[in-house]
Amino acid sequence: MSQNTAYTDIVYTNASQLVPPRGHYSHTVTANGFVFVSGQLPTDSQGNVHADTPFTQQAEQVLANLEACLSANGIGRQQLVQVRVYISDMDNWPVFNQIYANWIGEFRPARAVAGVSELHFGAGIEIEATAVAANALL
Repeated sequence: MSQNTAYTDIVYTNASQLVPPRGHYSHTVTANGFVFVSGQLPTDSQGNVHADTPFTQQAEQVLANLEACLSANGIGRQQLVQVRVYISDMDNWPVFNQIYANWIGEFRPARAVAGVSELHFGAGIEIEATAVAANALL
């Protein structure tokens, strides 16, 4: 189960499959029919950051973390409406695009991929997203 705290129709959720955030934020925030997923780094369920692993493994870990955040809110990939991807080396864009296409399948949410000079812990990729909340699907 996930940890939920609600404040006037805003729900803060931390996915139980992930370590609690190290900073002052939640894995997700649900408000006005949307789930906003905080940036996910290549961190495993024990809190180990895998910034030194190959980019493909980092991308797969980040997508697994995104999946855990969606699941903690009772939704899945099909509810994603916007995905924002930050990568520290744009040469990895084609590799990421293929991994993402395999992961997302037939769904095609809006997406941006931005090249950045640096990510926290020296990671090669970070993903944040917005999805339609389960209660908005009723």
